[in-house]
Amino acid sequence: MREDMTKKEIEAMPIEEVVAKSNLRHIAFIMDGNGRWAKKRLLPREAGHKVGADNFKTIVRYCKKIGMECCTVYAFSTENVKRPQREVEALFRLLISFIEEAGEEKDIEFRFIGEPGELGETIGKRTRELEEATRGRPYRLNIAFNYGGRAEIVRAVNSLIAEGKREITEDELSARLYTAGRPEPDLIVRTGAEMRISNFLLWQAAYAELYFTDRLWPDYTTADVDEAVREFASRSRRFGGLDAADAVRGV
Repeated sequence: MREDMTKKEIEAMPIEEVVAKSNLRHIAFIMDGNGRWAKKRLLPREAGHKVGADNFKTIVRYCKKIGMECCTVYAFSTENVKRPQREVEALFRLLISFIEEAGEEKDIEFRFIGEPGELGETIGKRTRELEEATRGRPYRLNIAFNYGGRAEIVRAVNSLIAEGKREITEDELSARLYTAGRPEPDLIVRTGAEMRISNFLLWQAAYAELYFTDRLWPDYTTADVDEAVREFASRSRRFGGLDAADAVRGV
């Protein structure tokens, strides 16, 4: 917890002030639970993904509204291609539909991290066009699609080896990741009651705070975002060092 903010004060502050004072710049979401949400309602899994996609737009816009600089969402992993073809095709259609509507957003810079182009020419072309059309906007949104954290690191290392590098620094590797030039996540939120990060932002998450909730993604609300943000603000981020108070005491 920051020395100038008690838990009681954090609870009383407007959420925008909590974001600013806790220096929360980048939040990332593992959007889990769409299929289970649908199953509970005797609906096909694709119905859960549709509701989840609509909620994604709400949550991303809210994070921008309360003052965050960057947001990342885990939309489709490299392992998700193993799911039933009907479900995979539904996810692809949702992506294309989202891209078609994204032009309405006025201040979001979109970046697709992963290799969406490997999923077909149409997806590759549409994602590149959206990135180019929105480059330079103030609020940065990373959409992880056909993404895997291990594959990202291997890709970065191989690109440096191809240039003749025999030794690689952390800065050099970071500069070759899909997220290069963007802040590392301060807070990673996973919905759906699972307590793992599932090959998501493995390098970038080194010092991220992790927050897990039982809430299924389609049910996740802006009030839930507030709860995660306040929890983040109440934690002490030491980055391997000590709290200022502990350092003075020599603890």
